Amino acid sequence: MTQAGTNLVKLPDEIPFDLAAGLGCRFGTAYHAMRVQARMQPGEWVAVVGCGGVGLSCVQIAIAAGARVVALDRSEAALAAAESLGAVPLFSDDAAVARVHELTDGGAHVSVDALGARVTATLALESLRPKGRHVQVGLLLGDDANPPLPIGRVIGLELELFGSHGLAIADYAQMLEEIASGTLDLSGSVGSRISFEELPEAMAAMSNPPAPGTFGMKVAVW
Repeated sequence: MTQAGTNLVKLPDEIPFDLAAGLGCRFGTAYHAMRVQARMQPGEWVAVVGCGGVGLSCVQIAIAAGARVVALDRSEAALAAAESLGAVPLFSDDAAVARVHELTDGGAHVSVDALGARVTATLALESLRPKGRHVQVGLLLGDDANPPLPIGRVIGLELELFGSHGLAIADYAQMLEEIASGTLDLSGSVGSRISFEELPEAMAAMSNPPAPGTFGMKVAVW
């Protein structure tokens, strides 16, 4: 029995295939985290910890929704990419939490760990103001699979913790509408276009870590 009526999403005519190529993974994951789980409101401060592909997508989506974004990372290239999208870049050293609280006048309303580690999850939680909302997007693996976190702070400040995983079919319509209308501009999400013959080599290269600050993806065309 086919489940096409449930599992397929019609791509609006306004969205070309090359821009649509990245929607099913990093961008869709970031959209669910920021628009569905975080429940962002215009004018709120959002702290995004980890500015890889998912983190930079979180930055872009938050700014498009009218939020103010602080982006934290240890890579200058990643911070430069976040700044180009409209975020305030902050190097994630031992003074980062204090700087976030100073910049946001008391802490972020929303924090996101887009990397997935004990240190980044802790940094994100400590960046929040009272009643703040934390969204855990990055997967915690290995020794960090069950990390100690500042739960006393969660209780004392009545923080909210949300997990986020992928993007439900039901949420695609809103995301596609925002892209088709230009509210979300994905023109910078394609770094290069390659031929179909170059695809095997490009797929093999995906096993290597991406360069810091990489936002644009490779898209095969034929």
